[in-house]
Amino acid sequence: MRWLTLYARSRHVPASLAAALLSTAAVWALARIGGGTLGDPRLTMLVLAAGAIAFSVGLGGQDLGLDRTAAIRWMPRRAAHVLLCGALIGAVLSAVQAISGQQAPTAFVVRDSAGLAGLVALGAAWCGAQYAWIPPFAGLSVSLVVPPSDGVATQVLTWMMLPSGTTAGTWTAAVLAVVGTAVYVVGGPRR
Repeated sequence: MRWLTLYARSRHVPASLAAALLSTAAVWALARIGGGTLGDPRLTMLVLAAGAIAFSVGLGGQDLGLDRTAAIRWMPRRAAHVLLCGALIGAVLSAVQAISGQQAPTAFVVRDSAGLAGLVALGAAWCGAQYAWIPPFAGLSVSLVVPPSDGVATQVLTWMMLPSGTTAGTWTAAVLAVVGTAVYVVGGPRR
């Protein structure tokens, strides 16, 4: 059990969880002031993206050379880390929504949490752990700026905002989750 505690601390899991909780509480407080609810898809998407960005810092260690030459198998740990990040992102939002009594559809939260976890993992493999926040931030920005449309390309770009039953949104999130996790698990973070 000690190795798990050391691993969590080395990957900034407690600090990331605190940042995710604080960002969720801040969005909830601002939504209450502005008359919005956490059931609003834009606010839900903002909270989930903030949580993914908070957890992105832990996708790389302090010394990548040491990680790559370690005697332990990193692939299962990387996979578990990404899956745990996705689960924690959704759990934090669901807990705050349960406290506030403002629920977003569970399928929406699960889809966006999984897609954002894969997007952060893809960002770590592509840009490095220190810049893994860029793809989810870019995806959030595009989703908030691009007007909704029935075109498939637009739906793929704005997958985070689409209702939970939308085929394009579900497939985009699934592809991001699977491909992002697989690329990160096999290759690890970029140097």
